[in-house]
Amino acid sequence: MLAKELIVAFTNIVGKENILIQKEDLIEYGHDETETIQHTPEIVLKPGNTNQISSIMALCNQHQIIVTPRGAGTGLSGGAIPHLGGIVLSLEKLNKIIRIDEQNLQVITEPGVITEVLQNALKAKGLFYPPDPSSKGSCFIGGNIAENSGGPKAVKYGVVKDYVLNLEVVLPNGTIVETGANVLKNATGYNLTQLMIGSEGTLGIVTKITLKLIPLPKYDVLMLASFKHLQKASEAVSAIFRAGFTPSGLELVEIDALKIVSKMMDSHAIPVHDDIAAHLLIELDGNHKEILLQEMEAIALLLEKFEIEDIFFAEDEAQKNELWKLRRRVAEAVKLDGYTIEEDTVVPRAFLPDLIVGVKKLAQQYGFKAVCYGHAGDGNLHIRIKDPNTTTSYNSPHMQTALSNLFLLVKQLGGTISGEHGIGLVQKKYMPLVMQEANLQIMRSIKKTFDPNNILNPGKIFDMH
Repeated sequence: MLAKELIVAFTNIVGKENILIQKEDLIEYGHDETETIQHTPEIVLKPGNTNQISSIMALCNQHQIIVTPRGAGTGLSGGAIPHLGGIVLSLEKLNKIIRIDEQNLQVITEPGVITEVLQNALKAKGLFYPPDPSSKGSCFIGGNIAENSGGPKAVKYGVVKDYVLNLEVVLPNGTIVETGANVLKNATGYNLTQLMIGSEGTLGIVTKITLKLIPLPKYDVLMLASFKHLQKASEAVSAIFRAGFTPSGLELVEIDALKIVSKMMDSHAIPVHDDIAAHLLIELDGNHKEILLQEMEAIALLLEKFEIEDIFFAEDEAQKNELWKLRRRVAEAVKLDGYTIEEDTVVPRAFLPDLIVGVKKLAQQYGFKAVCYGHAGDGNLHIRIKDPNTTTSYNSPHMQTALSNLFLLVKQLGGTISGEHGIGLVQKKYMPLVMQEANLQIMRSIKKTFDPNNILNPGKIFDMH
């Protein structure tokens, strides 16, 4: 339990209205969207600026109090779950877009800004920040930094790391640093900016972010292709790229997942019947509509080699929005239907068919149901599992054995265990399957340099030995 004088000190820093200590208020901060895991913190602090965070961390470092940084709580690997108790430090009050620099195509923002809010503010000025995770309507840009998020646009435009120029960070001892500079090229020492991206709040707390932007493409076109065989749909993905096309989105959704989300949303936008095994959602964008339409027709012709059932072209913005809405809500729908375990595997995209076949074999072997969907264009397959024996993989020996075999398959195919959701709490025991001990020791050494007292989000990604 935290001493009363420490609670008084924290209250003096953030104000009485920004500290939560009642159990009913703390429950919401004890979970994210990962499976069914709950660990309630002792207190929640909601600082309003960098200096307050600095003061909090200096005090916590002095007294060796565990701190779990938290954004919107939309994570899928348990990174924001305070499994060791202590303090949850919420970034929700740091929610301002500081400056949009139209001349230099940059934006400076605080971490608590919702990703879609930031994107919309930029679109209003003809600017584009492409990374768009499915939870973009609720997740924070700071959480995207922590997890190196991607989303559908990553296949053409890259992930978060490709857009971050500079970060203001509070270190575990309270020191405030900038990791880089607001420039497009920087060969000045080690790249601390990139080290912070994807570090899941274990090395420092990001309080200010400088992102580079690009001009917003003028047009986009969208098509939906339905396939009789799941494997043929996945084979078509690599063929599209080998033919010289670069979609701005290329998503795969197998029919079981689509049935669930269509029912939840009461939508008939996508055909759902027993002759169809999977759909590919294919988007192209650019500044010349006639070229996009020509390319889409060429892709449609190409897909005929892969036993397609039908092709549907979205005619207007309303149809496009409906199709994307269905895709973005798949994860929510299948989780509500009992597919509570989600994996975030990624392989070279030509090996996507082998991964899907392997997943279905493992499902039969271990007696669970699995649905597959995700960012097929970059080989990032989300696998949702419904298991009659457990609703969570966390501390489940049966499911951990199955997942170990899945991840060994992923490694054999040249892939790894997370493309965009991170390692956090639930995936860390599988790290030795895909990484050498030497890699893990380097990571532990980096962690110890930044956080010698191991107070900032400890026990995530790996354990300190």
